[in-house]
Amino acid sequence: MIVIWEGCMMKAKAVLKALLCSYTLTGILLLILAFLLFKMDLSERIVSVGIVAIYIMSCFLGGLVLGKKMKKQKYVWGLLLGMGYFFLLIGVSCLVEKGFPMDIGHVAATLAMCLGGGTLGGMIS
Repeated sequence: MIVIWEGCMMKAKAVLKALLCSYTLTGILLLILAFLLFKMDLSERIVSVGIVAIYIMSCFLGGLVLGKKMKKQKYVWGLLLGMGYFFLLIGVSCLVEKGFPMDIGHVAATLAMCLGGGTLGGMIS
């Protein structure tokens, strides 16, 4: 029983560390994007593409980190990382906006990007 509990705790810590890596990269890249927006007066289209790229890259990195840690069923762990990233992203958005901030099409596209990036990172790890 104790061995099972320790194994679960080890996996939970690995997932949380990978999520932390993903969100750290997200923060850094969003700061860079904001700086570029300020200095270069980027269009809304370019900023939207940048945000999409940041979601994918962040989930990819998290999936890569988690896949290397888990060693088995890497793509599943990457998928779970993408799912965790998405739900945390949506949860924070709902808290900040005091309600559901997006239409269902945007939510589905964001979910697909997060799951795809995390899964690809896990597969490549």
